[in-house]
Amino acid sequence: MKPFKTLIAAGLLAIFASVQVHAEDAKCANVSLADPGWSDIAVTNGIASLLLDGLGYKPQTRTLAVPIIFAGLQKGQVDVFLGNWMPAGQHDYDRYVASGQIDKVVENLGGTEYTLAVPTYAYEEGVQDFKDLDKFAARFGKKIYGIGSGSPANDYIRQMIANDEFGLGDWQLVESSEQAMLVQVGRAEKRGQFVVFLGWTPHPMNVQFDMQYLKGGEKFFGSTGSVNTLARKGFVAECPNVGKLLTNLKFTQDMENTIMDEVLNRKVASATAIRNWIKANPEVLDGWLAGVKTRDGGDGLAAVKAKL
Repeated sequence: MKPFKTLIAAGLLAIFASVQVHAEDAKCANVSLADPGWSDIAVTNGIASLLLDGLGYKPQTRTLAVPIIFAGLQKGQVDVFLGNWMPAGQHDYDRYVASGQIDKVVENLGGTEYTLAVPTYAYEEGVQDFKDLDKFAARFGKKIYGIGSGSPANDYIRQMIANDEFGLGDWQLVESSEQAMLVQVGRAEKRGQFVVFLGWTPHPMNVQFDMQYLKGGEKFFGSTGSVNTLARKGFVAECPNVGKLLTNLKFTQDMENTIMDEVLNRKVASATAIRNWIKANPEVLDGWLAGVKTRDGGDGLAAVKAKL
């Protein structure tokens, strides 16, 4: 009887292991990517989605405000966020990542800039520092143009106003979408009017507008920064193949600026612009897909190249 019992036990273990593998595969098949509505994250999400699709996964992009993204990651309702801008996102990082509720996967971009900016003609007339803004309050209409509600950068601007930093206590934060903000900046630039707005790089605004970044706001925005890839707690361990891809997935400012310029200024569809850029720079796939398999265990690099 003992051999028979041993055989039965071995069989049950094999069935259990099979169910476990199947359960993991099913859970990892769909990968949800968070998008706060920013052009740069649309590009990086687009790249990740193209690669995941080529590997046999089903990426899903969910457009959510930043606070909802972090809450979603913390609750396990969102898998990945490629847009944790630092140091602008330090508060959320400290609250969720440093406390161990959300995992940092990798820094995916370095050398970023994220602070208030003005047109070059305003800069040349003397608006070169945060403390210079209130000297020209009337010409700015005492307004600072930010992006969507819930953005950490908007919160910093709101703090500056609430605390009367740089004499901005009677100024107003104008919250709107990234696109609406850029329309306002473009309108002001055409008329030669003063406008102060939230600027960052990489972004085609740096090509579209003749603009300068202000100094003096490092207390709030830091100096140069970086962007992190975050994931829900345990995601990389649960889905190690996707986790390997995310760990490999790093970008450059030139890459993002080029793709965003195609989308925003040349009206090329995002998926087309991304595909065209990768076709023109195929060597980047070697790094992104090193050690990455298809969902069913095949050659990841070959599968993605075949999809292109």
